[in-house]
Amino acid sequence: MLPGAMDFTFTPEQEAFRATVRNFAEKVIAPRAEEMDASGEFPVDIVRKMGELGLFGLPFPEEYGGAGADFTTLCIAIEELARIDSSMAITLEAGVGLGAMPIWLFGSEEQKRTLLPPLARGEKIAGFGLTEPEAGSDSGATKTSADLRDGQWVINGTKVFITNAGTSISQHVAVTAVTGMQGARKEISNIIVPVGTPGFTAGKKYKKMGWHASDTRELSFVDCAVPEENLLGARGEGFKNFLIILDGGRVAIGALAVGMAQGCLDQSIAYAKERKQFGRPIAENQAIAFKIADMGVNADLARLAVYRAAWMHDNGIPFKKEAAIAKLFASEIAVTAAREAVQIHGGYGFMDEYPVSRFYRDVKVLEIGEGTSEVQRILISRALLGA
Repeated sequence: MLPGAMDFTFTPEQEAFRATVRNFAEKVIAPRAEEMDASGEFPVDIVRKMGELGLFGLPFPEEYGGAGADFTTLCIAIEELARIDSSMAITLEAGVGLGAMPIWLFGSEEQKRTLLPPLARGEKIAGFGLTEPEAGSDSGATKTSADLRDGQWVINGTKVFITNAGTSISQHVAVTAVTGMQGARKEISNIIVPVGTPGFTAGKKYKKMGWHASDTRELSFVDCAVPEENLLGARGEGFKNFLIILDGGRVAIGALAVGMAQGCLDQSIAYAKERKQFGRPIAENQAIAFKIADMGVNADLARLAVYRAAWMHDNGIPFKKEAAIAKLFASEIAVTAAREAVQIHGGYGFMDEYPVSRFYRDVKVLEIGEGTSEVQRILISRALLGA
């Protein structure tokens, strides 16, 4: 910690921004959340409005179409969206963290000037292809290959569970691919593949337990050729660079989990005050009141963990362990909050017209994506044990 820097308040500008995003989520997203969940529609119009609000460009400089804000402000936006609908929250988180951030951090100046502005404005979105059928947590087991032939990378392979790569406004996907060998180890590089490139196919949307309005697909590459200059970052540093992306992504997913936990708490408080049993609101029953108290405690603690990690990120302080702690704790308490929210709602919690039913289905993936809970415990234990 920096001397004298213990301050748990947001700036007036950040609080005003939080209010703006909350209003947008409640007025624009909430009325359509149930419908989008039922239909699986990817709402391009809402995504464009999020772009007009400046959400996709928050952490990027104005010269590239961004807002010049900090990472903490992005986490605030993700939290507020997730409080209402996590499909739209993950669309933002993946669009910024996995789609645009690799271009900003590792792209050439030409790549930044060409690819970043439409992403920062929310006119386009992009994805990152890491996971494969046999390479999830063990991402070093990548089998997708890219061979350099006559000035072009020729890519062959399959990626699974990829977000934002198959919509009508998807711009590109950056993929990890084996580009050679470094001794006995695979040389893994990142390569940009524009949507529409021959040999690149986005499959049908998955039928998922949750996040129905988020775009998630399998991607296939069959002799897909892109120019040599589509290499993103230095050759052979693709895996290392993606680990850098994951650290920030874990904090952002933690913010998403905090938003979901808060949404469950908000819904439970409102329902417990309104629902009457035996002639009085169920909120007056200690069993219900204690559930709500525990949900509030957990959401508050998770928020502190997330914004501590975000603050460290913004101040250039190493935060790998803190990112893992934030992601692990926030995702697990969000799962608990959703379960308890459904319990408080009783039979109505099992009905899809109540938001807590959607939250219950959406929340489980937070313990899986951006590194499973087991992976977070590995990272934390290694940091604590000096391994």
